[in-house]
Amino acid sequence: MPAPRPLLAALAALTTALVACSTGSTGTPSAAPEEAPPPPIELEGDWTWTPQPGPLELGVTHTQKSLDESGSDPEARRRGIEILSADAAIWQNHHLMGFGTSNPEPEPGEYDWDTLDQRMRLTEQTGQRTMLTLCCAPDWMKGGEEGETDWDELEEAPLPEHFDDFARLAAEAVTRYPQIERVMVWNELKGFWHDEENRWDYEGYTDLYNRVYRAVKDARPDVQVGGPYVVLISLDPGARDTSPTVTGPWGAADQRTLDVIDYWLEHNVGADFLAVDAASNKRDQDGPDPLDGARKYADLANWLHQRTDLPIWWAEYYPQVPAGEDDDPKSPANAAVNLAAIAAMAESGTAGALLWGPQEHDLESPALWTDATQPDGGQPLPLTQAWQFLVPRLAAGDVEIGRSPTRPHLLAFRAPDGVVVANLSGDDTQLGDQPLAPWEIRVDHRDT
Repeated sequence: MPAPRPLLAALAALTTALVACSTGSTGTPSAAPEEAPPPPIELEGDWTWTPQPGPLELGVTHTQKSLDESGSDPEARRRGIEILSADAAIWQNHHLMGFGTSNPEPEPGEYDWDTLDQRMRLTEQTGQRTMLTLCCAPDWMKGGEEGETDWDELEEAPLPEHFDDFARLAAEAVTRYPQIERVMVWNELKGFWHDEENRWDYEGYTDLYNRVYRAVKDARPDVQVGGPYVVLISLDPGARDTSPTVTGPWGAADQRTLDVIDYWLEHNVGADFLAVDAASNKRDQDGPDPLDGARKYADLANWLHQRTDLPIWWAEYYPQVPAGEDDDPKSPANAAVNLAAIAAMAESGTAGALLWGPQEHDLESPALWTDATQPDGGQPLPLTQAWQFLVPRLAAGDVEIGRSPTRPHLLAFRAPDGVVVANLSGDDTQLGDQPLAPWEIRVDHRDT
């Protein structure tokens, strides 16, 4: 599928705008004469509107390459920073080790904060708030040699005898960086699996979590701490290990992941929020219909709300495109199904969600700018303009979600100063008297 034409980087430069994300080509802007402004989006007819029950704060998690001071092309980095600065996040999340940052403690008591310092400067430069994922652990905490870093072992958990060492390192990090407001403990229970029992080692994880919680709160009582950051896997209903009750058009939840949450809620020594992670498809299967896939985020949020009053955060989320559609970060389909997931989160009272990898990457999820290591990088992508429009408005709680019963694959977000509309299908459709191409997203930003 051809990639989209470039979008403007900042909403501040926009007047009434319409962006067709399904056709065209990427690259530098055309020198052709400027087109006349498109007509405003009119949302008339059988639309039903659901107001947000509460604010939804969106952010990004920086991964291996993301506007780094070294390795990025200077002009591409400048363009990417402009996009990131223009309402592309409330929160920026970084990892303690890995995913773009080096080993923070190669030897006991010997620290190397250089790469995390750089990532913190990026967040400061772009004017957003800071989160830290407390993962992963130095090699010597996992049975490796002091002074060495084997990146193939990144996803190993620290040994129980080093849980206190990891908790101390976490306290060092939040002390060094007073801008950190929120931390997530570990990432997807990496290394915490019971082979013999065919389940997650939620006892071991919760032990680590509790030690980290106490250490962070002792160092910085103001920092919010959350977990368990488990991946909520979908399986075929009735398959082994599935929940008989937590089901939907997206499949059935893996009961073993639900058990992690129940154990952690009962045994943690304190928590300020609950972090989870999910893709919309069943394990090892193609993506579902976008509406069915998005429903998973609402159904699981509702299940979590029944168990806790803690705010719910999607630490990672991966709505999958249907079979046959392009799923790279430049894909219009990928951008549209992402908006479907955001709508479901907003309707279900989710407190926050983080987009994994805002810079173009090799995962099956959208990004906000093209690869800044390339001279022509730092360009906006199909999700960018709609995302920038929604970030501040969802955080303010000012958005209504619109759906049309006669055109179920149309989705709208309505705010006092504009609207976003997405075609969640691979078919042409109509929005009033205006055509909508497959997977097209339109933004109408109205000055008030």
